[in-house]
Amino acid sequence: MNKNNTNWYSSFAKNASRFCGRPKVFSLAVGIIILWAVTGPLFSFSDTWQLVINTGTTIITFLMVFLIQNTQNRDTEAMQVKLDELIRATKGAQNTLMDLEELSEDALDESRKKYQILAEEARDLERECGDIAPPKT
Repeated sequence: MNKNNTNWYSSFAKNASRFCGRPKVFSLAVGIIILWAVTGPLFSFSDTWQLVINTGTTIITFLMVFLIQNTQNRDTEAMQVKLDELIRATKGAQNTLMDLEELSEDALDESRKKYQILAEEARDLERECGDIAPPKT
């Protein structure tokens, strides 16, 4: 897929996530909260004064959830494609592992258990050969 073919939302979400993740933006948010708190006595800690921060933070949080989720989905999909390519290109690798994320939870648990058993067998073999120290209890 060509980078120029990304839709407007993906591009906006990526740029907004990068922008909002910067220390200066965090500092600005902290500054706004401090300013709001300092103005409390000026407005007698009124309901309107409280409503301003509650409404503002709710709206920002609501919108950021979608931006962050879009960014996380895109990053996860890119990583899956990269891992699939590594599996495909590695001689002796099991190509059946390339789409594990599409399996049901039960099938994924079964596959994970199989690899846990293989890992434990490998650790046991290494302990027998003296290559690694036994785990501390």
